[in-house]
Amino acid sequence: MADSDTNAAWLARSRAAVWHPCTQMKVHETLPLVPIAHAQGAWLVDFDGHRYLDAVSSWWVNLFGHRHPRIDAAVRAQLDSLAHVMLAGFTHRPAVELSERLAALAPPGLGHAFYASDGASANEIALKMSFHAWRNRGHPDKRHFVSLAGSYHGETVGALAVTDVALFRDVYAPLLNVNARVPVPDARRGVSVEAAAAALDAYLGQHAATTAALIVEPLVQGASGMTMYDPRYLAQAREITARHGVHLIADEIMTGFGRTGTMFAWEQANAAAPDFLCLSKGITGGYLPLSCVLTTDDVYAAFYADDTARGFLHSHSYTGNALACAAALAVLDLFRDEQTIVRNRERATTWRQALAPIAAHPRVRDFRQCGMIFAWEVAAAPPDFARRFFAEALAAELLLRPIGDTVYVMAPYIVTCDEMAMLGERVAGILDRLP
Repeated sequence: MADSDTNAAWLARSRAAVWHPCTQMKVHETLPLVPIAHAQGAWLVDFDGHRYLDAVSSWWVNLFGHRHPRIDAAVRAQLDSLAHVMLAGFTHRPAVELSERLAALAPPGLGHAFYASDGASANEIALKMSFHAWRNRGHPDKRHFVSLAGSYHGETVGALAVTDVALFRDVYAPLLNVNARVPVPDARRGVSVEAAAAALDAYLGQHAATTAALIVEPLVQGASGMTMYDPRYLAQAREITARHGVHLIADEIMTGFGRTGTMFAWEQANAAAPDFLCLSKGITGGYLPLSCVLTTDDVYAAFYADDTARGFLHSHSYTGNALACAAALAVLDLFRDEQTIVRNRERATTWRQALAPIAAHPRVRDFRQCGMIFAWEVAAAPPDFARRFFAEALAAELLLRPIGDTVYVMAPYIVTCDEMAMLGERVAGILDRLP
């Protein structure tokens, strides 16, 4: 190995040149960055040969492991024909096929796919599309939105306006449109499904004329600490919004593609489809940036006219990138050919058994699970708990990034029972050591 190919060398170069996301850069004066040289399966390997189990799927995107041969092959094959062409005025096979297959998998009625690059952009598109559809239908006053307490929908200005995580939102509050929030059903905080639904109904009873859409993270709120709630709320929210003439946006950026035990979390609502389904993260298996908004014939028809200004004039240069669509098609092939949803139901049980040492630990509170997502709080956690736990986890060959005093596991689906058991034992040991 050359001297330039060491952790120290790449750490120094990265600190000098790269401004890292969601990071106070001064922290890395004492908590070193981790330069990754390569990856295989569920494991990341740094330049000094240390390895780390990627137990958060590299920010929730990696479903089938790193360097999966079928996704690798799909991207390489696409390079032989087309890497990219603009999607304005042109189209290509991967975008068409992906749109058709997503529509077939999604709740019935979501047959129109609009592509972007990331989750926040997808949510912002859905917000804009909802407002613009109402405007085109002759309801320009429907320009406000309502979201759930503790919601997180991204960090663009539009997405932040429906986000309720102070760390991300507060500093930019002067830039944001003011929107409403209603309670999230959370049994831990004494808010029942019925009470949360009644609050939504009461709000829309007064404000439906000026409300374009409700936006929700179905079943699991991620960035606010993995709040998990009953799917009955989604069914009631769908009935309430439809009755009041308000769109419903399902933000499945994190919960989509099998994370909650079904292909999409919305399926567990046993309700009519939302008006918008926003997808990203796992859509390409963690390979390339891509997001998608699926919507209905009714919304699509609101824009279909001779007048250019009535069209949905939103774009970015790499919309529907062919390489990203090819990766996404390979991901859908894996779900189909490997019966991933069925197998995940089995994994969900065996993984929970493997994490039993964590669930039984005296410092663990509210150990919970939704499909392939596990989370818990740590009692008596100091203010710097997240940073200290992260460092201890790295030393134990684990990549885990707590949210405050909430620790979660959202691993690639290929993690073995032995690897999950190792994680459970090592996390219990960390909780023993940390004050």
